[in-house]
Amino acid sequence: MKHQEKERQEAVSIARSARSVSIAVFLSRILGLVREQVLAALFGASAAMDAYVVAFRIPNLLRDLFAEGALSSAFVTVFSRYRANESRKETAALVNSVFSAITIVVSVICILGMTYSQELVSLIAPDFAQVPGKLEMARDMTRIMMPFLLTISIAALFMGILNTCGYFFIPSFASACFNLGSILLGTGLALLFPKYGWPGIYGMAIGTLFGGFLQMAVQIPLVIRAGFSIRPTLRLAHPGLRTVARLMIPAVVGLSATQINIFINTNFASQCAEGSVSWLNYSFRIMFFPIGLFGVALSVATHSSLAKLAAQGEYRRMSNALVSSLTMMFCMTIPATCGLWLLAKPIIALIFQHGRFTSFDTVMTAQALQLYAIGLTAYSAVKILVPVFYNLNNTRWPVAASFSAVAVNIVIIIIFLDQFQHRAIALSTSLSILFNFLLLATVLYRKLGGFPVRRLMLNLTGIVAAAAIMSIAVKGIVGFVPKINGTAGSALQVFAGIACGITAYALPLWFLGSREIRELMNSVISRMK
Repeated sequence: MKHQEKERQEAVSIARSARSVSIAVFLSRILGLVREQVLAALFGASAAMDAYVVAFRIPNLLRDLFAEGALSSAFVTVFSRYRANESRKETAALVNSVFSAITIVVSVICILGMTYSQELVSLIAPDFAQVPGKLEMARDMTRIMMPFLLTISIAALFMGILNTCGYFFIPSFASACFNLGSILLGTGLALLFPKYGWPGIYGMAIGTLFGGFLQMAVQIPLVIRAGFSIRPTLRLAHPGLRTVARLMIPAVVGLSATQINIFINTNFASQCAEGSVSWLNYSFRIMFFPIGLFGVALSVATHSSLAKLAAQGEYRRMSNALVSSLTMMFCMTIPATCGLWLLAKPIIALIFQHGRFTSFDTVMTAQALQLYAIGLTAYSAVKILVPVFYNLNNTRWPVAASFSAVAVNIVIIIIFLDQFQHRAIALSTSLSILFNFLLLATVLYRKLGGFPVRRLMLNLTGIVAAAAIMSIAVKGIVGFVPKINGTAGSALQVFAGIACGITAYALPLWFLGSREIRELMNSVISRMK
């Protein structure tokens, strides 16, 4: 009974932490959608927008590789051990050494990226050279936005410190500051620059860099409050720094597969019709909304909790906490997948079809969104599973799974690109991440000596049944809503569909779901009161 109570408390703790993160991430994602709306209204799916997406993708690829991916996972694992087993002085020395090392290494990467920006753009999007001025715009914006990598790397370090210390809201809210800075400064400059003969899209690039600085700066007061005075004191011989580096190397190799996937997708998209890069970017941003809201939130909350259990050698409790996290994730992402598929066109029209974003752009983007939505649950699940391997000091399998997924992605694109164009890329992304999830889940089952699969499948059955009932209800209500042209009609369809979907999902889930699902729902509801 004591073990069951502890496991229930761990599930509630994860739910509570995830709720705090979700609130902050929700604010960030809303501002992120506003940012994308501004871009769509000002630039549509034009050559300038394609150039901006590729230019921003270069530091973003490295950010996922070094900052919010490998660094975050490796640092949180080592930092958790130091807080549990070492003195405060040694823990502070670890923080300062990692901070100094990051600053030096990432600064060098930024300088190299700015120096060879044209070569990087030509490598990622070779067909840009065929459109006059498109390659040059992407090159210039890469130079502007490359230092974003440094600010976001330091922000990721601060986030790791604060999450491990039990602070979740502010680190997650920091990304909202990024979007806010991008919107305010970027939009102002985008409207101002054309008056002086400069491309307006350059203003959005400068706004992006400013937003990255805000995301870093807003966390500094809380880091100091947590007891860490950041000082540039590099101790290369510090054992904790060496452990972080040792864990990062295979993690970087593993995550590089994801970045290679993005590189491949961008390369193929640049070969499709003009606007394809933008259509895929807009649709992925919408798909990433529930991933950020649910998958990332649960990943952040789960990683800190499971890292502590791994440090204590409590593998049975790890297995139960993992199943609870996956159950919560399935509860939220499966209905989101259904909703995005059914409401793709009115959602895209409502959010983006303004200014230079046409109805044709809406159709192309909605088709990509539907195919991206297929992989939403798997994408969120991988974000939960991969840190578990890091906690177990096993980085080989995430690497193998990621590179296998790259191979699957390439094969699917080659087969379907001529027929489906940019839609083939969205489909391949979803199917390859689904393959990645299934492989990681199978291996992790063996590594942990098993986990409650029967419990997980029972939960999943209830969730899928409730989501099926929800889908029927949403399709019915959307067909019943009066056909009104324009934004008003799209808004009516979206909000009626969401309202109907929430009701049609929650009630069946309560009755069809397992006892654990009802307990989790009760826990979340009680914490919200």
